[in-house]
Amino acid sequence: MSGREVALPRGRTVHIAEAGDGPTVVYLHGIADIHGASFSFLPFHQALAGRVALIAPAHPGCAGSSEDEALETVDDLVFHYLELFDALGLGTLRLAGSCIGGWIAAEIAVRHPERVRRLALVGPTGLFVPGAPIADVFWETHPADGVSLAALRALLFGEPESETARAMFPDLRGDIDQEVLRYKLFRFASRIGFSPPYLHSRRLAERLARYRAPALVVQGADDRLVPARHGEYYAGGFGDARLEVVEGAGHSAFAERPDAVAALVGDFLAAP
Repeated sequence: MSGREVALPRGRTVHIAEAGDGPTVVYLHGIADIHGASFSFLPFHQALAGRVALIAPAHPGCAGSSEDEALETVDDLVFHYLELFDALGLGTLRLAGSCIGGWIAAEIAVRHPERVRRLALVGPTGLFVPGAPIADVFWETHPADGVSLAALRALLFGEPESETARAMFPDLRGDIDQEVLRYKLFRFASRIGFSPPYLHSRRLAERLARYRAPALVVQGADDRLVPARHGEYYAGGFGDARLEVVEGAGHSAFAERPDAVAALVGDFLAAP
């Protein structure tokens, strides 16, 4: 994995991590992810980079990307990423995203379907589904008794006490740099998603049909952050999509079952 800074208009910079060869794929990160809770690619990203040329930008204000004080809505983020794609010389592209990154990827695809050739979403937030709200992840960022993040891990992982879960979200105070990394991610998420029932756009569901190129939606069978109906809505709303449910995984299926998810996503994105 290598990293570099990409300059955007108005003096902004975006930090990107990249690796691999093959078709170019832009990957937008989520919470338990590169730039969110990890400084380096996880096994999932490494496996995916064996199939494609993976570019993973950090969202504004996350990891090494500069703040954008004008950022207020997900629509602002769409324009931010269009400027990044232009700076990278990407006219059309294969686009992937997990969690919050999946939401942003979907918003880009429905607004500019002509630019997205293939779309892969893993545990995407973003939808308002009546009777099936996304859980309040912001509340669980506060350690119980000032010590335990077990409730947060339970939202993000099917096995919340696994080595993977505890490494990214440990109890007590962790390494200060990792604490800051997570803080930046949740601060960013609150700017676009801190409106109950959280991490959603009321209009996205009705716009999904605008994107008719191939799409893949992957969801963990034990996802306690994003209800199963959201994956079904995404897959049913796009014009040409399929839903894959990964057993033995929660919201962060790519982190818990990296080989299985990388095989699904890699086969889909690398297809001609």
